Amino acid sequence: MTAARAPGHVAIIGAGPAGLTAAYVLSKAGVPVTVLEADPAQVGGLARTVSYEGYRFDVGGHRFFSKSREVEDLWTELLPDDMLEVRRSSRIYYGGKFFSYPLRAGEALARLGPVESARCLLSYARARLAPVREPRSFEEWVTNQFGARLYEIFFKTYTEKVWGMSCREISADWAVQRIRGLSLATAARSALRLPRRGGRAGAVKSLIEGFRYPRLGPGMMWEACAARVRALGGRVELGQRVVGARLDRARGQWTVLAENAAGARREVAAAHVISSAPIRDLVPRLAPPASARARAAAASLRYRDFLTVALIVAAREAFTDQWVYVHDPSVRVGRIQNFRAWSSEMVPAAGRACYGLEYFCFEGDGLWASDDTALIKLATEELARIGLARPADVLDGCVVRQRQAYPVYDAHYAEHVAAIRDELARDYPGLHLVGRNGMHRYNNQDHAMMTAMLCARNILAGAPLYDLWQVDQDAEYHEAGAPGARPGASGLRAVPARLP
Repeated sequence: MTAARAPGHVAIIGAGPAGLTAAYVLSKAGVPVTVLEADPAQVGGLARTVSYEGYRFDVGGHRFFSKSREVEDLWTELLPDDMLEVRRSSRIYYGGKFFSYPLRAGEALARLGPVESARCLLSYARARLAPVREPRSFEEWVTNQFGARLYEIFFKTYTEKVWGMSCREISADWAVQRIRGLSLATAARSALRLPRRGGRAGAVKSLIEGFRYPRLGPGMMWEACAARVRALGGRVELGQRVVGARLDRARGQWTVLAENAAGARREVAAAHVISSAPIRDLVPRLAPPASARARAAAASLRYRDFLTVALIVAAREAFTDQWVYVHDPSVRVGRIQNFRAWSSEMVPAAGRACYGLEYFCFEGDGLWASDDTALIKLATEELARIGLARPADVLDGCVVRQRQAYPVYDAHYAEHVAAIRDELARDYPGLHLVGRNGMHRYNNQDHAMMTAMLCARNILAGAPLYDLWQVDQDAEYHEAGAPGARPGASGLRAVPARLP
């Protein structure tokens, strides 16, 4: 068998988990790489760690847990002595009360009180006696399983906060993927540890009880990865926004154009380009130009954005959860992170806490456009309303806005992505899409890394051994099971799509 010819230079767009994983795997194999990252100061992308006045916080919470042994091993390789073992603790806030998450049926009903519990049980009985025969929406499907009242309390508000659409508009398919097999009856059995009648063990999706976490936050992992790439001879360049990618089809060579904040441009010649940039941004920058159809498809892709208001608080009363889901409709915040509970080293001062209040929005809407002072004031008021701090306890704060955090799965996204994917594969050889935004797939960090690993293997082999678009495409979303139990696989996260 003839050995594969060594690949030439590889240009990588984006220094998030996918881009840096690809760079590291290729660099270890002796392939020269250049990683171009738009952020002027940090690597890590969505998994970066932000520092403010010595306080460190995630842009969202990032648990390090995977069913892929290869991913788990890579994390250990990069940070052999800096990964904490963290026991998961999270709750739901609703109606002035906190509920364990995952839900415990007995506790939930007890905390709701006798009147509300009776309403929940009656609505559950009504749903079981007269269910919607062919549920089409998320609301109909969940109401069938739990009854209308529990749906309103524990599903409706948070889902609509996150995705910015009515549960009546979200397809029932998302509920089927997310919570199939779970109902009020099965939740009660689980809480009481009763066997599942006639069923196999483990059918109900449960949440992991523990995970690993870098002691200085997820950015620590990707800073270490970037350092390894540089030590192996690769280049990781910050403050370089990619503005074009030109293919010389006659020679099969790429030229990637990047621009810094001062407007100075540079070119990177490459045999391959790996992109983790949003498809919507990449396609219009290709040369020769993509077809009008592909450009229109890329422009139609939508994203859900969010912002984090990090508040430094005098911690008079301990808040011990890593995060709280806020289902209460009286406040706009969707989730609250407690960064000391992730790692004590995230918070430098004794007697202080750092809470991250997350607000889901669309870029340009009223929340996104609010100035930082107004957002800190809103977050302070809502934190006090929930009862996690008094306004006088809030000592300082800052705001981080995150564009394109969640790819939106609307009614036509799949056909748009397919049209782009087919054209790029046909007309732009040597261009590879990886990661969450690079593939417009709502991947976890480990899923993004797996696409990058397999992409690197394809390049090293000189042949498409793996179809990156098939990575866990049909897997259910669940987090049960031991880390690394299934090599090369982990559950793909489902995202709601609008009803057609």
